Amino acid sequence: MLPLLQSPSETIQKSVASYYEEFLKVLPRIALAILVIILGVLLAQLLTNFYKRRFQQKSEDPLMSRFLAQAVKIILVIIAVMLALRIAGLDGIATGLLTAVGGGAIILGFAFQDIGKNFLAGIILAFNRPFNINDTIKIDNIFGKVKELSFRYSHIKTFDGRDIYIPNSDVLTKPVENYTADGFYRVDFTVGIGYEDDIQAAKKVIQDILDANKEIIRDADHENFVIEDELAASTVNLKVFFWVDTVDYRRASRVLRGLVIRQVKEELFKKGFNLPADIKELKIYGTEDAIPIKFRNSPVFPKEDNK
Repeated sequence: MLPLLQSPSETIQKSVASYYEEFLKVLPRIALAILVIILGVLLAQLLTNFYKRRFQQKSEDPLMSRFLAQAVKIILVIIAVMLALRIAGLDGIATGLLTAVGGGAIILGFAFQDIGKNFLAGIILAFNRPFNINDTIKIDNIFGKVKELSFRYSHIKTFDGRDIYIPNSDVLTKPVENYTADGFYRVDFTVGIGYEDDIQAAKKVIQDILDANKEIIRDADHENFVIEDELAASTVNLKVFFWVDTVDYRRASRVLRGLVIRQVKEELFKKGFNLPADIKELKIYGTEDAIPIKFRNSPVFPKEDNK
């Protein structure tokens, strides 16, 4: 006898029933795999928080500690996902997933070149960079204190209150001037005295002020001194150099510099040194159209001699 042909509806019902039975068989494994993923993510978060605190306690580098903690988390999550796929009997999917992730990373790398470039630069800076948190640096024309480091940008707080976020790719490729790397910075300024003044005596007055100031650094490697700098039109210019501690850069390089300048001006004036302003020479040719000149009362031109 010929077998009875099944109707399409019966075939669909049997197929659905077969898939349902297979699903019931693997359901415990799928549930266990999902549970493994959930527990793996929670465990990764707990371990990340724990190691992050440990890294931050033992390391003075917040970016490095953050990077290591995130690396631990990512590795643990990947291990949990791969283990869950094996438990669910989906080894082939695991292999395909790794391949797809690799291909997707290449595609996303081309699509988001700037983001990827900054991220890779952040990873490089996590291991090797020319500054740390609270260092005073200058990148191009941006000058300020480092407040935060992330994998995409570096946060700089300028001394006039602006918050600037510099892409890590710029930090990695452009020159970085670090003013606080070794903790010392040399400050300088110029003071002009009259040509009739004793240069050596003026230098001694300024040097005594530098030697007496307790906030100025002085040791074998950091010498403070005064030198002749220029014979200007109206003055003999002296250049003053002294070293400061850059723990507080604003205080050391700005406030202390202003205080020393004030002390130098007051002490030179007290000792009788002339601090002339720029002198302008006025020449008048001819007598017919001469311009009459009058001088106000001054110590140089007494009132009775003013004309």
